[in-house]
Amino acid sequence: MHPCRAVGREHIPEGGVLVCANHTAASDPFFLVFAFRLKHQVRAMAKAELIRVPVIGWLLSKAGVFGVDRGKADVGAIKQAMKFLKGGEKVLLFPEGTRIKDGGAGEAKTGAAMLAVRCGVPILPVYISEKKKWFGRTPVIIGEPYYPVTAGRRATTEEYHAIADDMMARVRALKAQAAA
Repeated sequence: MHPCRAVGREHIPEGGVLVCANHTAASDPFFLVFAFRLKHQVRAMAKAELIRVPVIGWLLSKAGVFGVDRGKADVGAIKQAMKFLKGGEKVLLFPEGTRIKDGGAGEAKTGAAMLAVRCGVPILPVYISEKKKWFGRTPVIIGEPYYPVTAGRRATTEEYHAIADDMMARVRALKAQAAA
């Protein structure tokens, strides 16, 4: 039995895509990986503290997870994500940068917007139900991919903020389908 009920798998594009989801529980990456199945393996960006934990960090790195030092510009993590995206892989990150509990809405960081624009890949919004079902299937709603739009070749700070806000609005809009 699968731990999730995936809706919208047909929206997962071939090739590189930036998967952006809400984040309410430590189990969210697992639900997303199950929803995407082996056909669409995902590289997840996780906080570097997890990667540094003995055994757990080793297991996560073997599963394709890579670390990011939060709260500062981690050039190494950005370069790694860009390498994966340009190589046609799917990269998961949680744009709010941390778990948001109790139905709150955190502000998206601009890193996801910057990655999508610079790599020329679409953003795939995903909503993972906040209520995890112990003996049922937790809904994971996969939205339609879209390319962020900028006025010029290089986006401005304001454009990155607008893209980040739009991205999280698209993720939250999927919530209604989780209740269905």
